Amino acid sequence: MPGIDKNSGPFSLTLNREARSGLTEQIRSEITQAIREGRLKPGARMPSCRDLAVQLGVARGTVRAAYDMLADSQLLVAKGAAGTFVAQYPPIAVNLTDSYAVIIPSSDIAYDFDAPPLTFQMGIPADDAFPVKVWSRIVQRHARTMVSRPLSYPDPRGSLALRQELVAYLAMARGVNCQAEQIIITNGYAGALGLICLAMNFRGTPAWIEEPGYLLACKALGLVGIEPVAVSVDEQGIRVSEGIACAPQASFALVTAGQQAPLGMTLSLARRSELLKWAAENDRWIVEDDYLGELQLGSRAAPALASLDTDGRVMHIGTFSKTLSPSLRLGFVVVPAAQAARFADIAAVVAPASSFVLHNAVAEFLRDGHFLRHLRRMKRIYADRLEKMTQALAPLFPDLRRGALSVVVVLPPGTADRAIAREALAWGMAPSPLSAWYQRDELRQYGLVLGATNMPREGFAHYARKLRQLVDAHTCD
Repeated sequence: MPGIDKNSGPFSLTLNREARSGLTEQIRSEITQAIREGRLKPGARMPSCRDLAVQLGVARGTVRAAYDMLADSQLLVAKGAAGTFVAQYPPIAVNLTDSYAVIIPSSDIAYDFDAPPLTFQMGIPADDAFPVKVWSRIVQRHARTMVSRPLSYPDPRGSLALRQELVAYLAMARGVNCQAEQIIITNGYAGALGLICLAMNFRGTPAWIEEPGYLLACKALGLVGIEPVAVSVDEQGIRVSEGIACAPQASFALVTAGQQAPLGMTLSLARRSELLKWAAENDRWIVEDDYLGELQLGSRAAPALASLDTDGRVMHIGTFSKTLSPSLRLGFVVVPAAQAARFADIAAVVAPASSFVLHNAVAEFLRDGHFLRHLRRMKRIYADRLEKMTQALAPLFPDLRRGALSVVVVLPPGTADRAIAREALAWGMAPSPLSAWYQRDELRQYGLVLGATNMPREGFAHYARKLRQLVDAHTCD
């Protein structure tokens, strides 16, 4: 190619005029690949638009458009009459096979972001049951209101309207008595957990987590310097006596009291009392993840653990991810009154709440009764889908257990459930491998956790058979 410095390395560019992509895109793509692979070195001088256009037999504007796109991507630098050069420090493509590559937070639970939900995927509400018209009307109204208001910094704790509505809702639906000053609106569950760890200075301390338990929570604690100590669960929930025996110095316990994740049992009253007594007598804390607390499918949901807290030891986390939409990234934490000022200060300087448009929209959704009606409808839908999914799976998988809004398929010890889950993605399924929820090898069970919230058009039977085929392919004779 004329004009490229001899030190730039071997490089050739050919165009396919029958290809579906345009000539400009082909030029851009091939030069990008050459730079990222090191065949065009940093500082190499590119041919002029005229010269390259003549060489390739295209219009000068075609080459100029490709160069402009490459400059916008910081791969080329235009220096006027001096010419166009490969950037000295071009962005480097990360090889996702490298051991240091960062992909998604947890490939065992999370899949492609911004993608439609797949069959059996957990943590995603029914996308065909969302009250789109009502919600759209409310959001549009609050967006118009926001742009007409005077410009100012909002309360870092979140919209007062939403916090006040949460006070009323939590008292009625979860039995939690609190004031608006005790509530901090966060960016989902992760934002709430991160705020707690920072405000309470838990770094460098051990903490109890449930075994099996939420993988992303365990990973989050480890990343912020907290040692997660796995404490097994039984039919009554977390075994407090085991936690005291194996980690008496733990600074807090992270529990899913309403519906244990992923097995679905409710923390018994005896265990709740035992846990609260441990926290009060030893100056410890309890972080309650109210996982699916509002969506217990029984006649009446068990109240939150925080409703029994008389000593100010429980920090209660709730979100709208499972009830409205995870795309809202909207959660909250209710903290003991004695900790409210510190949490407010921390939120103000490092973790202020997000858009007030969404806050006030959710506040109206709560205030006008839309949310409770939505929950009632969701419960009916989920109960029906859970039953249909169980009926489809039962003839094919003999060992089934219901867990909250999911079914746990238990497989023989050592089954490659992670490989099964990865291969299932190609078939439009997103099961979660049960073994990934465990920390201790001696307690690890193998299987698949299957969400029931989104039912495919074909029904569950078709996917149940496909799943059986995948499992059979990985089961040793």
